[in-house]
Amino acid sequence: MAVRKFKPVTPGTRHKIAGTFEEVTKSAPEKSLLEPKKSTGGRNSNGKMTVRYRGGGHKQMYRIIDFKRTNDGMPATVKAIEYDPNRSARIALIVYANGEKSYILAPNGLKVGQTIVSGSGVAPEVGNTLPLAEIPLGTVIHAIELYPGQGAAMARSAGTYAQLLAREGKYAIIKLPSGETRMVLTTCRATVGVVSNPDHSLEQHGKAGRRRWLGRRPHNRGVTMNPVDHPMGGGEGRSSGGHPRSRKGLLAKGYKTRNPKKTTSKFIISRKK
Repeated sequence: MAVRKFKPVTPGTRHKIAGTFEEVTKSAPEKSLLEPKKSTGGRNSNGKMTVRYRGGGHKQMYRIIDFKRTNDGMPATVKAIEYDPNRSARIALIVYANGEKSYILAPNGLKVGQTIVSGSGVAPEVGNTLPLAEIPLGTVIHAIELYPGQGAAMARSAGTYAQLLAREGKYAIIKLPSGETRMVLTTCRATVGVVSNPDHSLEQHGKAGRRRWLGRRPHNRGVTMNPVDHPMGGGEGRSSGGHPRSRKGLLAKGYKTRNPKKTTSKFIISRKK
């Protein structure tokens, strides 16, 4: 995966940096693995706006991703690497030996025609899914379960990965992409490798219209508002707005919002920096 810069022939291409899609091998998605995706526009079930600055955007169909990988011991062949508008990573279309088709998160380096497999007793190779108890220490992994059988919950974004550091009893110690180190049950599954599309973080939209295509409306800062609309609003001229806060008055920029009484805190060894 690489990125390409554009000649500034228009104002929108002056700062545009986009992906090359060179790893994508199929343009049309698998129809049997699609389902409708309704756009909310930031509204809840009552029609009230609960999230600002959302709306519009291109119509999308949801790709059903297999985050559980429960077809144990059955080899699957990679038929295509595809683009998914719902996530930053690429997805892979795989076909099992019994003919069943499925989408998975594509690891970096996965090729068309490659065979992957999941379950216990599987070799720890790129694309294979197996319990943390059987993955060698120091291995780079992604798509990690938090609870056995739940399905992948951690390290799913483009270019992300976690590292298996150690095992203590029934727990494995994992360093997550955020820098957090936490314990996860060794019966939880993970996939070997790094998530595809690692250069996603280098992309730049180049123009506001490209944000609109993604369903993002214009965002105005709190300091530009009036005091009735935001705690940081008001003042003569360009006022700083005081200490950074959210619209509801909660402190931003470093204020810890995690519940100190959360029961899963005992599994966190060190918090993210």
